[in-house]
Amino acid sequence: MRVTAGKYKGRLLINNKYQHIRPTADIVKQALFNKLTIEILDAKVLDLFSGSGALGIEAISRGASEAVFVDADKRSVDYTKANLKNLGITAKVLHLSFDAALNLLKGQQFDIILLDPPYKSELYLPALELISKLNLLSDNGIIVCEHDKDYTLPLGDFRLLDEKRYGIKKLSYLIK
Repeated sequence: MRVTAGKYKGRLLINNKYQHIRPTADIVKQALFNKLTIEILDAKVLDLFSGSGALGIEAISRGASEAVFVDADKRSVDYTKANLKNLGITAKVLHLSFDAALNLLKGQQFDIILLDPPYKSELYLPALELISKLNLLSDNGIIVCEHDKDYTLPLGDFRLLDEKRYGIKKLSYLIK
């Protein structure tokens, strides 16, 4: 696993020793951020269910002004922190459940929210509903959901802007 473009292009992330963490494949990560080339510049990014931190790190590498990483699993938080330290990146990492973190972030807005909960966890709708309720997405912001290709993503209060399939995964881009 590596950073695919930007300031940290080519830099390797620490090897994943945890089976519960399934980092986004480089090809999917590259496609996601190539689609958001303009939107990522100076963006404030929320990497919810961050796992390894690879998506938020890619955002920073490509020009995001800041990223906040959230995960409820201590191993994921430690893994994210190790990857950030390895690259010399300073960022906020929250070891909280998604709902506790979103409530803590109330009053802030993010230009890009990366939503990649554990597959088959049914956390998409509760996360989207709370993001909407707390008005955490900026007016021109985008939520990117990574999910199984056969999963019907609940949209909540958001509209589907685009969807792209990559093997067994799908990326869905949502807007207000």
